[in-house]
Amino acid sequence: MTYADYGLVNTKDIFTDAITRHYAVPAFNVYNMETLSAVVSAARDSHSPVILAVSESALKYMGADMLMGMVKGLKIKESEKIALHLDHGSSPEICQEVIKLGFSSVMIDASKMSFKDNMSVSKKVADFAHQFNVSVEAELGTISGIEDENTQSQYSSYTNPDDVIKFVERTNIDSLAIAIGTSHGAYKRKSETEELRFDILDKITQRLPNFPLVLHGASSIPENFINLINTYGGNLSNARGIPTQQLKRAVELNICKINVDSDSRLAFTAGIRESLAQHPENFNPREYLSCGTKKIYDNCIKEIQEIMNSANKA
Repeated sequence: MTYADYGLVNTKDIFTDAITRHYAVPAFNVYNMETLSAVVSAARDSHSPVILAVSESALKYMGADMLMGMVKGLKIKESEKIALHLDHGSSPEICQEVIKLGFSSVMIDASKMSFKDNMSVSKKVADFAHQFNVSVEAELGTISGIEDENTQSQYSSYTNPDDVIKFVERTNIDSLAIAIGTSHGAYKRKSETEELRFDILDKITQRLPNFPLVLHGASSIPENFINLINTYGGNLSNARGIPTQQLKRAVELNICKINVDSDSRLAFTAGIRESLAQHPENFNPREYLSCGTKKIYDNCIKEIQEIMNSANKA
């Protein structure tokens, strides 16, 4: 089956609309039935386009058949503007594999390679994907932090604005993930005063006007979830995300896709911990998992409305 058979869309048209109307399409990571249900329900209820981001480790955890079975069960309509996206694909082979499964968008992450090799690998993926009308995202610069086995780096390097035109033209990719100070995981900033490099973003936007730019590692790390987790037995200290105002400013500078993973993980964990602590007699997974799912849903709605500005854009 192709992605159109699942009611999915690629990201080309929704990114064009996002740039024109100054909003960002949220890319929420999903890794089980609960996260998938929460994200799609939030997108539908807020009438927001959405990208369902699946990492290689999440794909391995769920299994390809299980994932695509759940996507089919959602009965997605093309008018809802929902894309299924491979997040941080490590090789052309995994990108080709998921395209054949029915993914409508893929990211090839060769950012740790040399500039030349990054271009070569990214072009190979774009050449293959475009045969199936699948969108391709690549990354230039390196984002630090750890989220899972496929998304981790001890080092970061900002995107060089002087490289972006050559990279996009040589690779023929559809969107570009850039590094301007975000990071993966729940510990994104060392201090409350640390800001994203908007000077770099501005230079990139000037060189690539109206080209879709992507922010990874851009979770806001809501303080209420940190507090709930710690209140009910967790141990998360000094966790800091990207402030809402900085993310909204990035959207005004052509960031048209913002990746969110850690926020959903925190929301899910907070909901489950709170439920089990308040109802220690409960051993029904449906009940406490539903509490975690509701927290994800509420957070997605909030970020769609307050950060992405994507409500009522589908």
